[in-house]
Amino acid sequence: MNFRHDDQSAFDFIVETDFSENESGTTVYMLIKRDSTRDIQAVFDDYAGPDEFQFNKTVIPVRLAQYENEKLVSRSQAKRLLSRIERFKHVIFDFDGVSAIGQSFADEIFRVYAQNHPDIELLPVNMEANVEKMVNRALSSRGTKEKE
Repeated sequence: MNFRHDDQSAFDFIVETDFSENESGTTVYMLIKRDSTRDIQAVFDDYAGPDEFQFNKTVIPVRLAQYENEKLVSRSQAKRLLSRIERFKHVIFDFDGVSAIGQSFADEIFRVYAQNHPDIELLPVNMEANVEKMVNRALSSRGTKEKE
């Protein structure tokens, strides 16, 4: 699997790559612009809480969970997206580029996971109307259903 992110591009990419059986391990390539105007303190402040000295916030671009033209509708898709977020106190789900999600997908994240992890703040952002409707439905049913 190959993930590519560039701050200058509006798109991130995930490309499945077929490696030979003789290759193993992880390779990371990174290009850092030494003339960047980004302020390191601003970067730290974006991912650490006020008066905290640890990274406890993450942003999850939800569109990356979509493979090809796959729709985000199932609990299993939501569970894949939720993998390892328990390491953070604040999780921002960025729905930019996602036009719709299913009720089960939203319910798994914003009701089931939220009820089972009350110490983690889940914040959806950049939602289109269809996405917002499903997220709000899951949020409003938090107290009305038993834990699954």
